[in-house]
Amino acid sequence: MAFSEDLESPPPSLVFSVRRSQPELVAPAKPTPHEVKLLSDIDCQAGLRAQIPIIQFYRQEPSMAGKDPVEVIRHALAQALVFYYPLAGRLREASGGKLMVDCNEDGVMFIEADADVTLDQFGDALKPPFPCFQELLYEAPGSEGVTDSPILLIQVTRLKCGGFIFALRFNHAMIDGVGTIYFMYAVAEIARGEQEPSILPVWRRELLSARDPPRVTCNHREYEQLTDTSGVVPLEFEQRSFFFGPSEIAAIRGLLPHDVDQHATTFEVLTSYVWRCRTKALQIEAKEDVRMMCIADARAKFEPPFPGGYYGNCFAFPAAITSAGELCEKPLEYALKLIQGAIEEVSGEYMHSLADFMVTEGRPLFTVVRSCLVLDTTYAGFRGLDFGWGKALYGGMVKAGAGAFPAVNFHVPSQNAKGEEGILVLVCLPTQVMKVFAKELDDNMLLQNNV
Repeated sequence: MAFSEDLESPPPSLVFSVRRSQPELVAPAKPTPHEVKLLSDIDCQAGLRAQIPIIQFYRQEPSMAGKDPVEVIRHALAQALVFYYPLAGRLREASGGKLMVDCNEDGVMFIEADADVTLDQFGDALKPPFPCFQELLYEAPGSEGVTDSPILLIQVTRLKCGGFIFALRFNHAMIDGVGTIYFMYAVAEIARGEQEPSILPVWRRELLSARDPPRVTCNHREYEQLTDTSGVVPLEFEQRSFFFGPSEIAAIRGLLPHDVDQHATTFEVLTSYVWRCRTKALQIEAKEDVRMMCIADARAKFEPPFPGGYYGNCFAFPAAITSAGELCEKPLEYALKLIQGAIEEVSGEYMHSLADFMVTEGRPLFTVVRSCLVLDTTYAGFRGLDFGWGKALYGGMVKAGAGAFPAVNFHVPSQNAKGEEGILVLVCLPTQVMKVFAKELDDNMLLQNNV
């Protein structure tokens, strides 16, 4: 497949209408503790004060005939909140930027909806950007804030074909992607008849609070504050998703020496490739530093490992750093080894040092100048989320970008129109750069095919 040709012939836009009921608050099904819980110092950093949307598509399931997904999920949600009762509270901010959750049973926001569209109308291969997404996850007034707002927003939309769409937006300061999966699976298990989640939630935010006194023992260059000297401010950004199937990934691996390829994950290989192509497309001056920051879950990096069920933010985004000139001119293995080295930096001590860094440096935002973040969700399990209607046809991120930072790429497991399993890379770039980027993707693979 030629990525640049795909950009030249976008699918016809799909327009449909959605009828929504008034947003409601779903509280825990039983009384839960009223208390105030402190978030960790990893949770409280500026870069996590954002709302992140997720979307799941489901087909009609004959065995569930007569059952309403809205009612099933709403009931299961209330039951799951008994276990995850802090999610029904509201975040508050204290002095110094410290966040806490007021566990008050106010509830999460829930929207019931119907759309005059079928799943088949979305096309043979479901991939972002999704048409009319703002209709599938309505930004209800009063729900947008990081503090003093519902921590979760959920919309379940019935489709004409008998399928439905489950969309969720989570407050990243309160919960990370792994924690969101834990919670969504808890809702799904209860929807299928279980009495409680198979993985019980664990709070323990003090495990990632700063030490007394703080001791910053590692370099955290992902938070270096740089000045953008380009003078270029893009006016428009474009969202695209690029499908990498077995043949595309094999072509990229062919750019690496065999011994290097044998010791590299698909995520590392694909991220290295996209980083080089993105940097070339942006035409960054050769002497300028560029960063690729890989979001690395740290739960297994502690000794002993972190408690199972921990649903707070437990990750870092260590930075692979080089000059734009070196990245673009050197072989792909150069970028790959930089990324592998950055990921290997993450350890239990790195996370404790990061919490201390947040307190001593004022909870800064990660570096956004000449930087890109990437998150691998291929093993997260979004597609496996089953409320009783089977696994999702598409499950995961809605778009690239997070909060006010567009340069976040996501790897999402998916199928193409031929039924091949592969990875969607969700990318957001200035509109005038996107075609150049797609051509860079093509040209480098074409080079390998001609070798």
